[in-house]
Amino acid sequence: MQVAASIFKAYDIRGVVPTTVTADVARAIGRAFGTRARAQGSQVVAVGRDGRLSGPELAQALIAGLMDVGVQVIDVGMVTTPMLYFAAHTLCDSGIQVTGSHNPKDHNGFKMVLAGKAIYGDEIQGLREIIEQESWQLAEGGSVRQEDIFPAYSDKIVSSVQLARPMKIVVDSGNGVAGATAPSVFRALGCQVSELYSEVDGDFPNHHPDPSKLENLEDVKRALRDTDVELGLAFDGDGDRLGIVTKDGNVIYPDRQMMLFAQDVLQRVPGGTIVFDVKCSQRLAPAIAAAGGVPLMYKTGHSLVKAKMKEVDSPLGGEMSGHIFFKERWFGFDDGTYAGARLLEILSRHDDPSAVLNALPTSYSTPEINVACAEGEPHRLAAELLPLAQQQFAGQAQVNGIDGVRVDWEDGFGLIRASNTTPVLVLRFEGHTPEALERIQNAMLELLRRVKPDAVLGAAAH
Repeated sequence: MQVAASIFKAYDIRGVVPTTVTADVARAIGRAFGTRARAQGSQVVAVGRDGRLSGPELAQALIAGLMDVGVQVIDVGMVTTPMLYFAAHTLCDSGIQVTGSHNPKDHNGFKMVLAGKAIYGDEIQGLREIIEQESWQLAEGGSVRQEDIFPAYSDKIVSSVQLARPMKIVVDSGNGVAGATAPSVFRALGCQVSELYSEVDGDFPNHHPDPSKLENLEDVKRALRDTDVELGLAFDGDGDRLGIVTKDGNVIYPDRQMMLFAQDVLQRVPGGTIVFDVKCSQRLAPAIAAAGGVPLMYKTGHSLVKAKMKEVDSPLGGEMSGHIFFKERWFGFDDGTYAGARLLEILSRHDDPSAVLNALPTSYSTPEINVACAEGEPHRLAAELLPLAQQQFAGQAQVNGIDGVRVDWEDGFGLIRASNTTPVLVLRFEGHTPEALERIQNAMLELLRRVKPDAVLGAAAH
């Protein structure tokens, strides 16, 4: 079967409907995934979908493909990606979420858990090979049943998270799928919730559901300014990432969220290893160490961080992109609603939650910067940059090659890495002072231009 190779990404399958992702492609993915699942002893696969307009058709085709190869499907309907993960941890051990996450509205894709693990890299390419060769194993015995997992999911959160006092919050779901469930979870925890754009609408008529972009947080900031709510929460399109805004309009980025979460978790898991990705602030590792933990910097990518956490038995992990993974008291998958609940649990012990958040260590930093490249070029350039950086910055900075090139000075860091999802280099710079930031950015751009003289800096998409 002919299928666009470009849709098979590092951590998921993703493309444009109906250009590269169609019902036929979805059915083929179901057959390939189901064949692989049954080979690993998984007979049951949960299927969910976010609120995108193409979701019902693609989910139906995916389910048909799974049934073609003898899989028993649990259809959990329209849910957040974390709720699908919850189903794949409590009802069975494998699952697929039909989701375009924070991508444009005509995109859609598939996030997959196979035998308890998020699949990535070669495993995703392996599905592509099965599809291209049509080497799936058709079988009898396929079935489908519907299940509403929200009551069990909500009960699990509400029974394990205790707020010290009721809190007044505003929740912006950006018309993404979290709007259908997150506000009611927070109400069940005892919050007064003002809702923005909770109606699930795949046209995203108000703003795009991506809290990593500041322009998407303007409505939350206005609500914080004009009403008596004390904290703002915002979700991405499929509900696995959380944005946090203080009463005075400050955005608390995920690497600073991690400082607060680490302090809390390490009280109960002293000496625990906390995993974070190379894009995170230089201030994070010392904060983890000060709280009695072991900081471990690792590659970017939600599947990669989850795998590393399993390997080192980590109670908590996080990424600059907003994926936060709680293993302590939870299942280890990224969940915006659950991260929000844990945040409220911590902040409800304080009269002024914004003061607690604003007091977290911070620096001066750039947002992510993208440098467009030819297909295949970013990884080659990153490999060329590493020895040059080791030579250029010897004796004055630490050079780390775990994921691209990260150079740490006493007063900040610079990062140049290849994106695993699009043909771009991703750049990020941080300094303890504005002067340090400027110096580090200039040094790193000078390094980059040694291998790519025509580099043009552009705004990043997560």
